[in-house]
Parts: sequence; C-alpha cells; structure tokens
Amino acid sequence: MCICVDCRWVDRCQAYHAVERQHGAAHLTPHPDFRPEEPRIHVQVLDLPAGGVGVEWDVRACASFTPDPGRWQRLRPGEACPR
Repeated sequence: MCICVDCRWVDRCQAYHAVERQHGAAHLTPHPDFRPEEPRIHVQVLDLPAGGVGVEWDVRACASFTPDPGRWQRLRPGEACPR
C-alpha cells in the first residue's frame, strides 16, 4: 500500500505524482511543487492472467511523510481510494 494516501503532502508531492503517472491514474494536481525527502518507491512485477505482466508502484517510506489520515479520500470524495 502507498503511504501517500494518508500524507499531508499527497496533492503536492512529486513522488506521488510519479506513482500516479505509472498507474495511469488522474493526477491530484498537474504541477506538484513539493519535493519529498528520501521517498522509497517499491516496484513489484506481477504475473497477470494469460501470461501478461503488470507493475505495481507504491511509496512505502518517506522522510517527508506527515500523517494526515484520510487526506486522499477528502480530496477525492466518493472515489475508491487507491490501496
């Protein structure tokens, strides 16, 4: 799970913006202005049905993480939170 969904900086973060791009997800902001310190992005290669391959990107640690539980959900009410 990406810790960004519960971080104060999620809508301004350049690392989360990169994760959104890799997932093909709509961006919370088109031009993030917050550069996080020491984000650790976990990349997992997944076997998909019919021999396909998928890639999952998640920020698992970040020196700039500032807890704000539910921040992503408040920014996108009614949408399924990426987990």
